[in-house]
This record gives sequence, C-alpha cells and structure tokens, in this order.
Amino acid sequence: MIPVVYAWLLDRWQTFAENFQPLRDTIDIIVVAWVVYWLLMRIKGTRAAQMALSGGFLIGLFFLSERLHLETVNWVIRNLAAYVVFAIIVLFQSDIRRALAHFGRARVFRYFERATSADETLEELVTAATTLAARHVGAIIVVERQIGLRNYIEGGIPLDATVTYDLMATIFQPGSPLHDGAVIVQGDRVAAAACFLPLSVNPRVSRDLGTRHRAAIGLTEENDAVAVVVSEETGIISLAMAGDLERHLTADTLRLRLRALLGGRRGRLRRTPPRGSLV
Repeated sequence: MIPVVYAWLLDRWQTFAENFQPLRDTIDIIVVAWVVYWLLMRIKGTRAAQMALSGGFLIGLFFLSERLHLETVNWVIRNLAAYVVFAIIVLFQSDIRRALAHFGRARVFRYFERATSADETLEELVTAATTLAARHVGAIIVVERQIGLRNYIEGGIPLDATVTYDLMATIFQPGSPLHDGAVIVQGDRVAAAACFLPLSVNPRVSRDLGTRHRAAIGLTEENDAVAVVVSEETGIISLAMAGDLERHLTADTLRLRLRALLGGRRGRLRRTPPRGSLV
C-alpha cells in the first residue's frame, strides 16, 4: 500500500512541477493555507473538530479508492458526499453562523464599518457606569488596548456580546454569579465577565481603596488597558490607567476621558495616560 501512495504522490508532484507558475501558485498556496488555518483555529476545541477529522478521513479514503480502483467504496463515498454537506449545514448551523460572524469582524473588514461604532460603545460604557454608580452597584469594566488580555479573558466566563448598558446592568446585578468579577471589553464586544485581575502591591495606593480599585490599578500597572471602576460603598466613578487612578468622575468627565483614549474605528485606543493620582 505504501508504494502505491508513494507513486500517487510522485505523479502529483510531477504534474505540479510541470505546470508551476511561481507568483500565481505562491499566492494560491498562501490563500489556501490561510483559509485552512483560520478554519482549524475556529473549530479547535469544538465538536466540529471531530467532524473535520472524519471528513479528512473520508476524503483520503476517496482518493485512495480511486488509486486502488475500489469501485464500490468510491461509488458509496461519491453518492454520500452531497448528503454529508447538507447534514453538516443542519447540524452545525450555529457554529457556521458564529464562524462567519467572527470572520466578518476581522481587521481587514473594519475599515468598511460605521465610524460611529466607537462612539456608540463609549456612550454605552458611560451610561452603564453612571447608572450603576447612582444605584451604588459595584463594577469594574476593563477596556483592552494594544496589549492583549487573553490570559484574563480565558480565566473568566466568555460572552462575546455587544457592549450595551442592559448587559452591564445584568452582569453586575447584586447576587449575579458574575457580579464580583471584572468585565473585559475588546473593541465593541464584551469578551468575558467574572474575570479575576491581579491586585496592586504598590504601597502608594490609598488604604481607603477596596479590592476593585486595587485590581484595576494592578492590571493597568502591567499593560496599557483602561479600567472603569464604580464603588459599591460610595458610588464614585474612577478611571485607572498606567497604574494611576482618577476618582470622582462625572458622566461628562468620564466621556471626555474615554473619548481622548478611544481612537480610530472599532474603539482602538491611544496610549494617552489619564491625569490623576492614586489617592
């Protein structure tokens, strides 16, 4: 069997070498490799991975049956192929829809989206913070910038939902299982909730600050993220960045600070440190 497969591969290689066009075929290979890699990363860890393995086995069996002239096996696979495609669409429609939505949010398509998406996200964040502060509901909302927060996202509960006030109010509702953790925002999406953040060990941090504020300071000491903190005891809104904490923010001040930090489409952030101190 091995010599047969080797002969088939050698024949394919000779055909490829005879018709090889460097520029065209290089682009062709790169595009196909990227698509395959993207698909594999999307199905990694899902039930679709097992289906992909089965599909790869059937494809390999199809070509092998052609080479070995196994007519019955080849006939069965060819006739089942169309039904398998429909079965995959029906069984994995939610996964396919999620994968296509993820593909549509790729960076290459962000330039075609509405420029107002960042402003809408900003307004939802400001509305959520001020409303939660008025109700004295504690909250910590982290906005990812250039440095990724994947380690903290993986430790929380993945959501991948649009940033809205209703969602924030539900997450931080007292008694909710997600109430005590932090929400991490990527662009205009809530990546995860109930995320645990590192506490600051800076001796300059005021002892009056609670765990949420220390967690916000501790996270921003390590990367360029921005954290909005709402105090449960006082209802004070604070903004943490670069290890500093600016407190007693009003809705207008918070809006101005976030607008100064949010730059470009989809809420990509600039590296402009906020004013303020730890006390």
